[in-house]
Amino acid sequence: MTINLKNFLSDKSKLSKMGEFQDLKPLDGLEVSSISADLYDNGRDDLALFYFKEGANYATLNTTNSIVSETISWNEKSNKKVIKALLVNTKNANTFTGKQGYEAIDLVAKSLAKNLTLRESKKEEGISETIRTKDLIFASTGIIGEKFPVEKITNRMNDLVSKLRDDQNKLIWIKTASAIMTTDTKPKLAYEEFTFNNKIIRIAAIAKGSGMIAPNLATMLSFIFTDADIPSNLLKTLLKKAVANTFNAITVDSDQSTNDMVSIFSTRKIKIGHNRGINDPVIQKFETSLKNVCLNLAKQVVVDGEGAKKFLTIKVINAKSILSAKKIALSVACSPLVKTAIAGEDPNWGRVVMGIGKSGEKVDKNKISIKFGEFLLSENGAPVENINLDKIREYMKWDSIVIEINLFSGSEFFECYTCDFTHDYIDINADYKNST
Repeated sequence: MTINLKNFLSDKSKLSKMGEFQDLKPLDGLEVSSISADLYDNGRDDLALFYFKEGANYATLNTTNSIVSETISWNEKSNKKVIKALLVNTKNANTFTGKQGYEAIDLVAKSLAKNLTLRESKKEEGISETIRTKDLIFASTGIIGEKFPVEKITNRMNDLVSKLRDDQNKLIWIKTASAIMTTDTKPKLAYEEFTFNNKIIRIAAIAKGSGMIAPNLATMLSFIFTDADIPSNLLKTLLKKAVANTFNAITVDSDQSTNDMVSIFSTRKIKIGHNRGINDPVIQKFETSLKNVCLNLAKQVVVDGEGAKKFLTIKVINAKSILSAKKIALSVACSPLVKTAIAGEDPNWGRVVMGIGKSGEKVDKNKISIKFGEFLLSENGAPVENINLDKIREYMKWDSIVIEINLFSGSEFFECYTCDFTHDYIDINADYKNST
């Protein structure tokens, strides 16, 4: 399987070497494929299929936007905890498409179920399994309010299913992650593993996201796969905990998508024993690895923010509560004035002060200190004298900037991640339909 180079021929793409990506290893019980259904005019891959022959335990978190895609509506109505396949399309969000959009998913589901069933019937084992539409879930990303291209997708279903492979190497993972991109400039992948009772437990994940990124969630789309046999209800609990300080701690433009979806799937191939709770040592190891994967992907989304040139970390420390720290951190991170100052390499800490104040949190301004990197710019509610502006300006040229806000009002902290605003962001979104 070769990479469709058309995925990377856009003038906005960041051409990356294979070595820059983690080496995601195969997961037993998972098969993947990706092709072009010509949803784009340039022939790039735009469909990705994930198939679980023996089924997979499943948990998901969706956008809290009150308007959601028809694909999310479909998934929520099925309310399945064990599924057989996930189909992802890009270019079209299938949001605000009315009756046609929902009926389209039904037609796609019937086509996918039929082709998977036929594939199973042809295997040498001679075992025939009927795949049901209710065993399938979907994800969509792209333009809101355009008719869903059901015929283009169903016309390629046979080819998509026939290309399913269980030997996922780095190349295949990159190809699949590329197939779900929209304005992304590069695919996003992450991998963790750990050992339990001489067994290697693996977690592999991909994501897409570049714009319309804000909690909750801020994934746009993310799919996480593991071979650890963990029940769906526990997967849901672990996913919620992992997302709290990762995907729910990032923002690009403070706009929340109608299609945000982060899902985790367990192929159940590595048995870890039943009745393990959240405090069990193996589950805690899994939780740590899952958080690492989510944080890795979340930061990749921010780095690839539309038009972004700089990665920005906002740290709020010594707050009275985690919630207070989070509100202040995200208030600063979502400020266009802060983000444009970073883009302009201007250490304008006054804009940070503004962001703290507009959060609505009660703070003692006479205690607050603000640092850019290692440079203290404000303390006790007043500017610091004798600042070395030359060194600060040199720091502001870095690709990664840290702003630390010390409230001196408690012991809690929160850290979030964002990027700068450049004119490229305007260019991309002023002509979004042609940018995706």
